[in-house]
Amino acid sequence: MEIKSLENIGFETIFKIFNQAFADYEIQLNAEELDKMLKRRGYCPNLSFAAFDEENIVAFTLNGVGYFNGIKMAYDTGTGTLKEHRGKGLATKIFEYSIPYLKKANINHYLLEVLQHNTKAFSVYRNIGFEITREFNYFVWKNEDFKHEIKNIEIPCSVDKIDIEKYCSVSDFWDFKPSWQNSFESIQRASEDFVGLGAFVDKKLVGYCVFEPNSGDITQIAIDKFFRRKGIASLLLHEASKLNKNAKTKFLNSDISCSSIVNFLKAKNIEVLGKQFEMKKEL
Repeated sequence: MEIKSLENIGFETIFKIFNQAFADYEIQLNAEELDKMLKRRGYCPNLSFAAFDEENIVAFTLNGVGYFNGIKMAYDTGTGTLKEHRGKGLATKIFEYSIPYLKKANINHYLLEVLQHNTKAFSVYRNIGFEITREFNYFVWKNEDFKHEIKNIEIPCSVDKIDIEKYCSVSDFWDFKPSWQNSFESIQRASEDFVGLGAFVDKKLVGYCVFEPNSGDITQIAIDKFFRRKGIASLLLHEASKLNKNAKTKFLNSDISCSSIVNFLKAKNIEVLGKQFEMKKEL
């Protein structure tokens, strides 16, 4: 068994081993979806590593690299081990092998998310020094299950496509900072895949949604606090649904402290599907 960089490993090989490692995972990705996911999350092949059994990959960590809240970090885009090689500590060995290379690239922080019900993975991360920084809810629903009824909006409101980068004040609408994969830097890496929708009252932006039509992924949605509970979020999601090319809609990594999103989606017939921990380690 040898641990090596993935710098010279092609995407087809990555896709094949990714699918094999996550065959029992609740969300499956096709080649296009994985390619877009890696791009969005900042996948860096020369700082990603795998355990090889002769010429065959049996475990891997795909690392993204970028800035998160102003700090250069590595981000675990996907760690997987083939079923027959689990229980051998390969994920830990790969991570420990990667640390000198990450430090050489001036990366001193490592970020990841892990499903809370994946207790084995969570235990591995805790044992190698990761600490919980936040907890997230995630929501996934079939489009036909979503209640699209929009109550009468109390004020005239229009929705138009926007370039979200031109509206630097939208962070004022936030109840929490977006996760790595939902951050503006991640959106910018694959900006051609996203649609920005803005809700306007008297030509003033009062809410927005950033949406990826191919995957059905709602990356960000936020409403000005002075314009909430007026049907604006419902209107934004209704317009986003018209652009959705996927049979499902996903809203991942909503901070559990944000009860307004939980209550809003519950009223739309959507319950929390699961929870994740965001974890970080200083290298």
